[in-house]
Amino acid sequence: MCGRYALSQSADDIAEEFGVERVDLAERVDPSWNVAPTDPVFGVLARKRRDEPEVVERRLRTLRWGLVPSWAKDRTIGNRLINARLETVHEKPAFKRAFAVRRCLLPADGYFEWYGEKKGKKQPFFIRPKDGGVLAMAGLYEIWRDPAVPDDDDPAAFLWTSVVLTTEAEDDIGQIHDRTPLLIERDRWAQWLDPTNDDVDVLRGLLIPATPGHLEAYPVSTDVNSVKNNGPHLIEPLPPEPDDEPALF
Repeated sequence: MCGRYALSQSADDIAEEFGVERVDLAERVDPSWNVAPTDPVFGVLARKRRDEPEVVERRLRTLRWGLVPSWAKDRTIGNRLINARLETVHEKPAFKRAFAVRRCLLPADGYFEWYGEKKGKKQPFFIRPKDGGVLAMAGLYEIWRDPAVPDDDDPAAFLWTSVVLTTEAEDDIGQIHDRTPLLIERDRWAQWLDPTNDDVDVLRGLLIPATPGHLEAYPVSTDVNSVKNNGPHLIEPLPPEPDDEPALF
């Protein structure tokens, strides 16, 4: 699964990296080394222009992490819907419509997983590209109409939310946790984001685990366990200790 991740890049950095044509940020997204559910995050998506519906443009906008389906009675359901499983995403009522037409990329420096059996004693690991690049996690987004806001022209009337797609972790990362975020390779971004592409088989074919050896994992401070903690120190490797057992990687 993915329960925390890091993103220190600015909006300008992300826009350049992902070839964004329009930046549309409803709220500020500060650099964070401890992104948690319900936080605002960057999402890269493709939308048809309102005045030119035949034109699809790539956009960067703010999404809340934790998907709220359009049919939800209130937004609190998003607190639980932070991950969607590849195996069932096209079938689950909360996700199947978004999978068909509202797909996105969720940029990240890397993500955290916890290893161990005992709750409260698990060791956090940070998992990132070996080359230091930005991850493009596969995601979905939804637009929820808040019934408490009467005016459709009020920006607060619509809540944009997201979910991270996950799959089984079959490489070395699977030693830490059996689920991992799905990553979209650069040459597949356009196909994945295309809102006119609703072929389930084609879409599922775009979703593959990270190439073996592409990611590295190392233990980090348990400070990341608390969402109150933030800063670059959260992704710094723990110094080795003389009596340490051999590392996982």
